[in-house]
Amino acid sequence: MNNRWSAVLLIIPVILTALGLLSGCDLRGVTDVNRSTASAQQPAADGSADSPAPGYTISWTMHQNLPVPEDAAVVREVEEKFGVDLDVWNLENNKYESLLELKLVQGAIPDLFRIRQTQDLLKYQQQGVLAEIPQELLDTYAPNIMKAIRENAPAYQNSGVIDGAYYGIPVVNPTNIYRIPVVYRQDWLDKLGLSVPDTLADFEKVIYAFANGDPDGNGVKDTYGLSLEGMNVVFGAFGQIVFADQLYFSRQDQQLVIGALQPEMKEALRYLRKWYQDGVIDPEFITGENKGGYKHLSHAFINGRIGMTSMGNYYHWIQNGDYSTLTTDELGKTVETPVAATFNVKELTAKNPQARIVFGRPVSGPDGKRGSKAYDMLMSYTAIGADAVKEPGKLETILQMLDYVSANPDPQEDTRMKFGIQGEHWEWADSLNKEVVVLPPYDQTFSYQNTIGAGLGMTVPVMPGDRREQWAATLDLDRDGIYNALEVATPSLVKNGPELIQLRNEAYIAFITGERPLEAFGSFVKEFMAAGGAEVLREANGLPES
Repeated sequence: MNNRWSAVLLIIPVILTALGLLSGCDLRGVTDVNRSTASAQQPAADGSADSPAPGYTISWTMHQNLPVPEDAAVVREVEEKFGVDLDVWNLENNKYESLLELKLVQGAIPDLFRIRQTQDLLKYQQQGVLAEIPQELLDTYAPNIMKAIRENAPAYQNSGVIDGAYYGIPVVNPTNIYRIPVVYRQDWLDKLGLSVPDTLADFEKVIYAFANGDPDGNGVKDTYGLSLEGMNVVFGAFGQIVFADQLYFSRQDQQLVIGALQPEMKEALRYLRKWYQDGVIDPEFITGENKGGYKHLSHAFINGRIGMTSMGNYYHWIQNGDYSTLTTDELGKTVETPVAATFNVKELTAKNPQARIVFGRPVSGPDGKRGSKAYDMLMSYTAIGADAVKEPGKLETILQMLDYVSANPDPQEDTRMKFGIQGEHWEWADSLNKEVVVLPPYDQTFSYQNTIGAGLGMTVPVMPGDRREQWAATLDLDRDGIYNALEVATPSLVKNGPELIQLRNEAYIAFITGERPLEAFGSFVKEFMAAGGAEVLREANGLPES
């Protein structure tokens, strides 16, 4: 059994009892707040979180869909508790890496350093912008975070170690056992008399019908079968993932290989090339499905250009009534109501109230392979900026704060850090204090947590037990996920990765659009290897230099 599934199996038993933690990517109205895994206590005496720090100014990066105001209520509360001035950097999530790089070039290093792409930990360590975090300080000042990682994701507890030193606290997301869904327009399928496809041959019939059968009924040939994100389902039918913001590796004959270089991709490209020539693929696929704003929205799907996609996570595709949730009535009483549509579905039905979506299984290819993109359990890292250790005691204070806002063993305090002020932003839904109901108008407000400064912490590996995750568990999304077999970057991947990804994307687009003949696939592989791919593969497999 590989490390990934060993970690998953260790996580699953806590589902029924663990506290639901926000991933930072979405709005939750209800969560189970019975934490059984984070029971360690805060440091006492001079290391106590109740002893105010000596007036540090601490710069902080976090997941953001909206900017955090300077006077945000939860930020103020954390500042008062720890006696610090918290400077939250408002870095737009869609442009996080580029905005962070600009700050670094200008000489500014965040004290609490969110590293969104796991392969960037080594890069930032090599740049000298990260501080080493002594293991004993982690165990002393962030005991609840480290306890959750050791107990629920032990395979990842040392993944932030570089050359024997600890530089990144692993952010392990338990909900990443669920792959990216495959989504179709149910109303289009119904109008065309088609079923959700299971094989690549069925898939081809469906997308041709979407392009040629006038599924929107406007009498104009203005619809297509799929765009960029849907192509990964086609690649998945041959066992690989290509279009991603990193190089996806797979394992063959006990060796790591790069999926985009495998010979079976030539056959996948043959399908896509034909579909593009036949006008079945959205000609705007080159610029992607998202046209700005919240990064998980497929505007091509929302606007009725395409009839299938594999973009966004399961919680971006909730339809009205998929499960029941808790809210308050006009008298302030907690009541159960059908859940409202979210994100992509909400935007879609606002434009077309009759639109419906359905999830499908990734289609199987000629050899029975199938899969859609899945994000690794190791989602990101939380690190400490190099300048933070220049002030005595500051590192310890940051770790205390991170532990307090991320994995607080007190359900009341933990809920306040994630949802805001009780009675204003949320209330307990029952006498057992196990579920939370978000109060109006925040229950209908996109990313209200950002606007009040909640969600400052990192995700810890405790499976959420709320109603949304109970619904997700029924969708079979824990099957058919294609994960990146290389989770931690090598030095050559840090150095050559951006150029190799650009080379891969340009070549694949050229093959699909017909600008480059498929017979040149072998030449592309040679170009890729010569541009640093050979070195990346050698290091990924731990082989010596030849």
